[in-house]
Amino acid sequence: MVQDLNTPELETLARYLDGYREVVLWKLAGVDEEAARRALVPSGTSLLGIVKHLAYVERYWYQRVIAGREVDVPWLDGDDDADWRLDPDDDIATVTALYEREVAESRRIHAELEDPEDTVAVDGDLVSVRRIVVHMVEEIARHAGHADILRELIDGTTGSFPGED
Repeated sequence: MVQDLNTPELETLARYLDGYREVVLWKLAGVDEEAARRALVPSGTSLLGIVKHLAYVERYWYQRVIAGREVDVPWLDGDDDADWRLDPDDDIATVTALYEREVAESRRIHAELEDPEDTVAVDGDLVSVRRIVVHMVEEIARHAGHADILRELIDGTTGSFPGED
């Protein structure tokens, strides 16, 4: 992911976000429903659970925190792992559609950001937009790595970016 050194900071961060978002969906592509739901580690993490979790992470940080909207996120009801668990009707199509909707809204909000030094309130503290967006890069990249390991355990597919095996 080569960046022009003169690219504005928020645009650079958006490119990194989109790159890792692409990786997450790429890791899910081509697996069957059973494999997507399968937990291969003691924590119960699955490829589909990662995508569902990240959909709600997008919603929380961009819509609730940055845009200040009242939106629902599962863990605010006191169950810290609710966004990871798959409902019986969750499947690749529905969870991917949820993720893509949340990412599209995050992109719209991100496109309206003007200054990475602007601040928003997080748990009573003022935090820069930069810090939140860098956290999003970190969060998505971390889980893209988890997805990479799970996908390798499922069928041996490896690689960080599409076409980079």
